[in-house]
Amino acid sequence: MSTVRERSLPGSAGRSPARRMVQAPSRRPPRRDPGRAGPWPYLLIAPAVLGMLYLLVYPLVRAVLISFQDFRLRQLIVGDAEFVGLRNYRTLLSDPQFWEVVRRTFLFMAVDVVVIMALSTLVSLMVERLGRIVRTLVLSSLVLVWAVPVVAATTVFQWLFHSEFGIVNETLTGLGLSSFESYPWFAHGGTAFTIVVVLIVWQSVPFAAVTLYSALVTVPAELYESARMDGAGPVRIFRSVTFPLIRPIFMLVLSLEVIWTFKAFVQIWVMTRGGPGGATTILPVYAVQTALAGQRYDLGSAASMITVLLMSGVLVLYFRQLFRQEGEHL
Repeated sequence: MSTVRERSLPGSAGRSPARRMVQAPSRRPPRRDPGRAGPWPYLLIAPAVLGMLYLLVYPLVRAVLISFQDFRLRQLIVGDAEFVGLRNYRTLLSDPQFWEVVRRTFLFMAVDVVVIMALSTLVSLMVERLGRIVRTLVLSSLVLVWAVPVVAATTVFQWLFHSEFGIVNETLTGLGLSSFESYPWFAHGGTAFTIVVVLIVWQSVPFAAVTLYSALVTVPAELYESARMDGAGPVRIFRSVTFPLIRPIFMLVLSLEVIWTFKAFVQIWVMTRGGPGGATTILPVYAVQTALAGQRYDLGSAASMITVLLMSGVLVLYFRQLFRQEGEHL
């Protein structure tokens, strides 16, 4: 490193010259002017931005516009839709069937999310305590289950619970439960609702469990050893050591599961079409049924917008409570 000696100042005769080692100023690379890059950065990201606008923003704006119009089959073909204001929303909000669907949607979401988070937490804790080989096999199995296409998994569940050739009926009958011989699972509202819940849980647990396991491995082992030395049991260790450290990831997974279960459509539509008797009809299914049954695309769009507003409201309340708790801990 280059150095220079400081010269003695005038008027310092008779004093011993102070020779200080002064570091030479380092050379900094010249700053690039963002304007010199030209249009190339914008051209590179333009396809992604245009694709996002076309696939996400345009459908949302179009659905909002249709929800304020009288938009049926004629308007779809001719294109002479008339603006009707909030009439479609008033029609939906005054329909008792709509509020029954809303109640069923929140019940469906609550049951799914509670079961998913409980099972995912238990699975992640189990995986953390397994050996390397068994842990690899379990994680690989979870990833494979998560990778199964939604329609394929739904079709498999239809086969499993088939009234004549289903494995579930065959197994229960073999165990001596003769009442399940040719039992029509999808003909009863309670059993159909339960099967859909099991399907959603089966598809969602792998992602949540793997994500929570990735958070568990970041907890220092020294904290567990200190807690055991203090006499803490497994439940106390999880409550006082593990959960506070993985809480941000846990809350993130919880919010994602709320979104995914709230907007579940493909599984229900392929398996039951919302039946029997509307027992598995939640808001996304109700919106499609309303749009297709009588070509009431305006009511279907309004139902979709209400679904978005309800889901956004749930998430806003959830994150508000979360941030408030975080502020109290700080």
